[in-house]
Amino acid sequence: MIEFTEEQINRYSRHIILSEVGGKGQRKLLDSKVFLIGAGGLGSPAAYYLAAVGVGKIGIADNDKVDFSNLQRQILHSTKDVGYSKALSAKETLEGLNPDVEVVPYLDRLTSENIIDIIKEYDVILDGSDNFPTRYLVNDACVLTGKPLSHGSIFRFEGQVTTIVPGKSPCYRCIFEIPPPPELVPSCQEAGVLGVLPGVIGSIQATEVIKLILGKGKLLLGELLLYDSLGMDVKKLKLKRNPCCPICGENPTIKELIDYEQFCQVNF
Repeated sequence: MIEFTEEQINRYSRHIILSEVGGKGQRKLLDSKVFLIGAGGLGSPAAYYLAAVGVGKIGIADNDKVDFSNLQRQILHSTKDVGYSKALSAKETLEGLNPDVEVVPYLDRLTSENIIDIIKEYDVILDGSDNFPTRYLVNDACVLTGKPLSHGSIFRFEGQVTTIVPGKSPCYRCIFEIPPPPELVPSCQEAGVLGVLPGVIGSIQATEVIKLILGKGKLLLGELLLYDSLGMDVKKLKLKRNPCCPICGENPTIKELIDYEQFCQVNF
C-alpha cells in the first residue's frame, strides 16, 4: 500500500496519472537522493525541477556567492541573494517550492579528499560544473563508486548532455581523454552565454535523472546530445567506450583520485 497525504496527491497528481510513473514511481522519487555539483546555470533549472517533482533529498555543492551577473540565467537566486551563498540560497528556494524535499547544502569546494564520502550517500549525481578539473574529478569519483552521472555543459549558444552509467556506457574520459589547454577555454564571463540556454540543458539533465530513478525510457547512454540554440538544431553523436580509458578501460591505471588541477593545468 503506497500512502500519500492529501496534499501530496494534489501536488503530484499529474505524475500519478501517468502510467509510466504512477504511485509507485512517485514513491521512488520521494525516496531518491540526488547530488548536484553547482547551483549555477545548469544546477538551477535541474534542481528546481527535481525538487518540483518530489526528489526526496537533494544535495547541492557550490562554494561561490551570488553575483548580479548570475541573475540573467541562474533561476534559483534573486536580487536579494546577491552576496549570499549559492548553496544556501538554493536550499531556501527549493524547500520553499516543495516542503517534501530535504536540501543539503555543501559550501566547501569538492576535492579528491571529500567527494567520495559525499557522493556515496546519493543515488544519482548531476554535474553542472563549469571547469574541467571538477568534471574529471566527478567522473572519476562516479566510476570508482559506480554512481550514475548526468553530465552537461554550455558555451555561448550551445550545450551538450550525456548520461554515464559506469560499466554500461562510455565515461567522460572516454569522450574527452585529455582536457584542452586552459588558454583555449574561455569562461562564461569571457565568452558570454545565452540566458535561456542553461535552462534547456539543465532541464534535459533533470529529465535523464528522473528516468534513471524511475527505470523508464531511453537514456543518453553512449550518446552525446548536442544543442545549438541559434540554429535550433539537436544532434546526437554515438559514443563508444575506450578500452584504453585510464579509469574505466580494460586495464585502468587510475585506482584513486588524482590531482585534477595539475592534470588540467589549472590553478585555483
